[in-house]
Amino acid sequence: MGKQLSAETIYMALYVLPRGALRSELLAALRQAREARRPRARGIDRRGQISHITPIAERPVEMATRTVPGHWEGDLIKGAHNRSAVGTLVERTTRLVILARMDGTDARSAREGFTKKLRHVPAPLRKTLTYDRGKEMTEHEQLTQWLAIQIFFADPYSPWQRGTNQNTNGLLRQYLPKARTCRAASSTS
Repeated sequence: MGKQLSAETIYMALYVLPRGALRSELLAALRQAREARRPRARGIDRRGQISHITPIAERPVEMATRTVPGHWEGDLIKGAHNRSAVGTLVERTTRLVILARMDGTDARSAREGFTKKLRHVPAPLRKTLTYDRGKEMTEHEQLTQWLAIQIFFADPYSPWQRGTNQNTNGLLRQYLPKARTCRAASSTS
């Protein structure tokens, strides 16, 4: 039987043990290039609740097999200081990615951005949309009416329930970074 290595051991080796130039090189090689681990925030949602949600447990069984197209996962990739955002929609079967321009990070902007993009998708290919419980989806009922799409919400603090979208957002973040560094901006002047 081979030896096994836990993710925690790998993170300890990357973040705790190395010092100096070795640490910088190791962290630069990571996809997200964070200098420190961020603790998982658990607690009570103090921002209020989205009304009339349909939980992810009520999604059609056909979604789990990924054999029938038309089931989407959505999210926002937010910019620096949460002032800007790009909406991401990923179809679970074909892995088609649609980016939606957002005028802001509020519920109206999300509804308008997703509506503009999804209305160009043929009705048989827009059956469901699974989203997290972000406040930008408080106008989900209007989106449901305008597009005839069922919207389901993942459980709180469960990003793996929308794994296709989470992975896609991680890949897109390389091309849509949060903010430019001050050094890069000042070196051009």
